[in-house]
Amino acid sequence: MFTGIIQGLGTIAGIRSSGQGKRLTIEAVFSLDKTKIGDSLSLSGACLTAVKIDGKRFEIDVSPETLQITTFGQAKVGERLNIERAMRFSDRIDGHLVSGHIDGTGIVKQRESLSNAVILTVEVDESLTRYMITKGSVAMDGISLTINTCEANHFSVSIIPHTAKLTTIGFKSRGDRVNIETDMIGKYVERFMSGMPGRSKENSSKQAFIDHAYLVKTGFIG
Repeated sequence: MFTGIIQGLGTIAGIRSSGQGKRLTIEAVFSLDKTKIGDSLSLSGACLTAVKIDGKRFEIDVSPETLQITTFGQAKVGERLNIERAMRFSDRIDGHLVSGHIDGTGIVKQRESLSNAVILTVEVDESLTRYMITKGSVAMDGISLTINTCEANHFSVSIIPHTAKLTTIGFKSRGDRVNIETDMIGKYVERFMSGMPGRSKENSSKQAFIDHAYLVKTGFIG
C-alpha cells in the first residue's frame, strides 16, 4: 500500500526481455539502504517488486499484464520514474490510499499555467471517470492529486510548483501518456451497492443502501 507522496525520482538504466515480460534496471536519486529484495515499490504508480539491489540501483520484473495496462509497455532507457516505497502502518497518510494497481492510462490533452500552478487536462476512458468526483483523489503516475473538474471522458488536476519540481509531472506535456489509479473507496462502494456474484435474486432485488437501521442490524452501532 502507498500514499501517493513521491519520495524521489529514478531513471531507467536498462531494459531486457524476461520471458514474456521485461526486467528493468532503475537508478534512484536517493538511498535505498532500508529497501531489501522482495520489497514493494511504486514506480510511476505501478506496484512492483525489487528483485536485485545494488546501492541506488535496483531491478524489477514487469509482467506481460502490467506491460499491457500501464505505460511500461512503451518504457525507454533514460525515462524518468516516480518512486515511492511501501508505507508502514505507523506512517502518516499525507496523500490517499493507493494500491499500486493501475486501472488504465490517460493522455495529457492540455497543459496551461494558472498563476503559480499548472493545470493538466487528461483524457481517459469513461470506465475510469465513473470512479472520479470533483475534489476527490486520483493517483496519476503514482502521485496523489486532487481532481479539479471531471467530465465523461476527461478530468483536470492542478499541479503546485513543489509537486512539479519533485516528480515527473513537471515534465509532462500534451500527448504524453500517464498511469491512472482511481480511488479504491469508490470501487468498494460500487461493489457493495451492486451486489456480490452468486447472490440470490431475492437478495439482489432488495434495495441496497446504508441507513441507521442497516448499521444497527449489521452490528456497526448499538
